[in-house]
Amino acid sequence: MNIGHIGYSLAEKKKLICPWQLAPLIDNRLRPFVHNPEKIFAPYVAEGMTVLDVGCGAGFTSLGLARIVGDRGLVIAADIQSKMLRMVKERAVRAGLSNRIRVHLCEPVHIGLQEELDFAVAFFMVHEVPDVRAFLEEIYKLLKADGRFFITEPKIHVGFRAFRRVIQESQEVGFEIAERPSVRFGQTVLLVKGN
Repeated sequence: MNIGHIGYSLAEKKKLICPWQLAPLIDNRLRPFVHNPEKIFAPYVAEGMTVLDVGCGAGFTSLGLARIVGDRGLVIAADIQSKMLRMVKERAVRAGLSNRIRVHLCEPVHIGLQEELDFAVAFFMVHEVPDVRAFLEEIYKLLKADGRFFITEPKIHVGFRAFRRVIQESQEVGFEIAERPSVRFGQTVLLVKGN
């Protein structure tokens, strides 16, 4: 079962990628009242961890994660849009977090990292991935034993059945469901790398 497009053709999928021009509308001063990354991820991320924020956009989640991992940790902010990554760098400098955040330009079909990760997050972006199975397999390989992967998808773009298929695909790759956290306006699952 390949749910890579979750009902969309590849051409339609490219149109779903959130353009960098919309970043200021999404990552604005009101966002922390809806999605506070420090509150959402504090139960799962600890100081000193290596964390991947894949599809990081302008870095809202990356900045919150960087505050949690501290000076001994690392957040890899990964995206396929170089202009998004430029925004992440600028925001990290302004926030005094540039020593904790490294940006990474992904290829259209691969993340392309080598680091072992403690934790990965895909916040409102899996529906934009051209091949979900390959994406999940790549995340699985990057995670350390017992590493965790937090997926949340927007209810407005991804229906219940489509999200259930993402979870099923995750389990086929080898992930196990650890928890079903609550995220406003999202469908969420916390996965753990199985043995």
